[in-house]
Amino acid sequence: MKLLNLLTGIAVSAFLTSCVTNPLTGRTSIQTQDNNEINTLSFKEYNSTLAKSKVIKGTADANRVKSIGNRIANAAKQYYKSIGREQDLANYQWEFNLLDDKQLNAWCMPGGKVAVFTGILPITKDDNGLAVVMGHEISHALAGHGNERMSQAQLAQGIGAVIGGSIKGGNASKIFNQLYPVGAQVGLLSYGRKQESEADKMGLYLMAMAGFDPRTAPSFWERMNAAAGPSNTPAFLSTHPSPSNRKAELQALMPEALKYYRAAGGR
Repeated sequence: MKLLNLLTGIAVSAFLTSCVTNPLTGRTSIQTQDNNEINTLSFKEYNSTLAKSKVIKGTADANRVKSIGNRIANAAKQYYKSIGREQDLANYQWEFNLLDDKQLNAWCMPGGKVAVFTGILPITKDDNGLAVVMGHEISHALAGHGNERMSQAQLAQGIGAVIGGSIKGGNASKIFNQLYPVGAQVGLLSYGRKQESEADKMGLYLMAMAGFDPRTAPSFWERMNAAAGPSNTPAFLSTHPSPSNRKAELQALMPEALKYYRAAGGR
């Protein structure tokens, strides 16, 4: 019993020292993993995915993906620098690619590796709509949701893994690959509802900071749900907030988002 109490105490202490608070949302999460190790795995998997996919280059849509992605990334850099946390993004290697795939999907892997599928472009309609989905996905990475999910998986493996601090060697790669499936499904990491809501909030603020109109976000998500249909919800939306809850949450965040938008020159 004493040993169990000791181990439990060590585990709790390890997790308490791994608490990370998101500066834009205020949400605190447990992130025990080494971000450098996660990014190394992410970059490798991203390159592997691109090699197996049809990457569209040089078209108007491909250029839009890169331009909008860079604007949001730059807005994030400026924000983190303004609060003295630019080191959080020091190991990011931003990359934005358009993939020829009919799925309604887009994703951002840890470290800033982004893919947008052609199937989602008609739903975005314009630059603002594309900024909504890209801001949302980029926010998953910035908020460390991959690290959080790996930490949760580590905890599920048992107290011995928790005491070890970070997952080492093959275990890290194994858990990463379980969370980020290979190939076209790589972006279908199942985030929780709290993480999706956080990505909505952070993404809304980031797109506004980048000069995109946040008031277009509710209509984009309405189009996404309409395109999916009640009986054909894509994995992309499987753990997202319900349409009514999402709309209400976004509307509640709009006054703050509009402050960022107007500071960036919007009206």
